[in-house]
Amino acid sequence: MQQSILLVDGMALLFRGFFATSIRGNFMKNENGVPTNGVYQFLRYLLNAVDTFQPTHVICCWDMGSKTFRTTMYEDYKGNRSAPPEELIPQFDLVKEVVDAFDMPNIGIENFEADDCIGTLARQFSNENEVLILTGDQDILQLVEPGISVAIMRKGQGNYEVFTEENFYEKKGLQPKQIIDLKGLMGDTSDNYPGVKGIGEKTALKLLQEHETIDGLLENIDQLPKGVQTKIKTNLDMLHLSRRLAEIRCDVPIEVSLDKAGWKYNREKVTQKFEELQVNNLIKLLS
Repeated sequence: MQQSILLVDGMALLFRGFFATSIRGNFMKNENGVPTNGVYQFLRYLLNAVDTFQPTHVICCWDMGSKTFRTTMYEDYKGNRSAPPEELIPQFDLVKEVVDAFDMPNIGIENFEADDCIGTLARQFSNENEVLILTGDQDILQLVEPGISVAIMRKGQGNYEVFTEENFYEKKGLQPKQIIDLKGLMGDTSDNYPGVKGIGEKTALKLLQEHETIDGLLENIDQLPKGVQTKIKTNLDMLHLSRRLAEIRCDVPIEVSLDKAGWKYNREKVTQKFEELQVNNLIKLLS
């Protein structure tokens, strides 16, 4: 029987949940004074997604610290990000405890990002199953292919934009794999790499629609407008580096047995954890 696997970008949900609630200064502390607002909102997002998409299996992936093979390649990668707010720090461990309470795998591997774990697992599982990735992060769109869809969380609870192999071109004007080259050209301000200075999304999109890939572009560089030629030639090393930074690795050394990822939690165990965190009003969301 074909199964449906939900791969959750844990960091994306936790950060989004934290900032959505902390903006009003509402950190919701438990009896030990530990803030729980990020965990609370993470759970609301997770349970809503499970209710909406009805997966048979759920796996949660995490970053394991800020140093990865990408920071080795480019020291300033994500160098513009400030340290997480102090109220969020204790919630990194708390949220994993909650995921454990659902008997759901927590996956993360040193030196790689959650995206790389998600990419690897999506490829492993999509041969025989339907995979849906839940995130707020557009980078992951490069993984869309037969058997792999991406649900991007939009503003407001339970509001998703689902990208599939069928609707992708219509939504983006590119094929999923071209997203990597798009980011190589235009860079990524949130991950702090520049791409080709002076080339924005509009130009990058047009260049890829005409030449398909960065390689195709470089083969025909003489046909490009003079200004664009100059920008690319001046930033050639950064173009290639940005492309490598943008590409999600799908060969991370991880394996997860689907037997351990079935969405069939022990209600009593989860309820106990919710009570311990003092998020009792989420109990009603449990099926």
